[in-house]
Amino acid sequence: MSHSFFESVKKRRTIYGISKDSVISDEQLEKLVGEAVLHTPSAFNSQSARVVLLLKDKHDKLWDITEETLKAIVPADSFASTAEKMAAFRSGYGTVLFFEDQTVIQGLQEQYAAYKDNFPLWSQHSSGMLQFVVWTALELEGYGASLQHYNPLIDEKVGKEWDIPSSWKLIAEMPFGKPTAPAGEKTFEPLEKRLKVFK
Repeated sequence: MSHSFFESVKKRRTIYGISKDSVISDEQLEKLVGEAVLHTPSAFNSQSARVVLLLKDKHDKLWDITEETLKAIVPADSFASTAEKMAAFRSGYGTVLFFEDQTVIQGLQEQYAAYKDNFPLWSQHSSGMLQFVVWTALELEGYGASLQHYNPLIDEKVGKEWDIPSSWKLIAEMPFGKPTAPAGEKTFEPLEKRLKVFK
């Protein structure tokens, strides 16, 4: 068992306290995300993942859009906590947007009709793996991150702002930055309830 691999898995935690301090260069960030996109597995090697990396003011713009969208639907008397969340995400250095290209998935559904119903599910599996790879890689470089899901509420505005192809379906948003506070305490269900071994 690779000690370093599982140490990395253990260290990846949800970090909400983040700052705009840069930990590595933008070029290194781009390479990190690119390597994750290239080497994360996908069903039938479909490579349906699409990623947008927003840094600095582009990152801020995303959370401005999200706050504006939520303000229109969250009651005014309970919006303060939402605004605090948006400010916390905005305080980071960047956000990774994870998409899945629906034209790729539809093409596979047509090509392999027997598995038609499975391809959207397998697409989500692949996206989840990519999110984990990026998240863990960011943590190893010294960034803290969390995973958010404000889609589909923000999809249209995000698409217009960054000219995202209409076939790209937004799956998740990952704001990241230099940690300013540790992760919260994590509890674990007994492994005996979650793992069965037959020899």
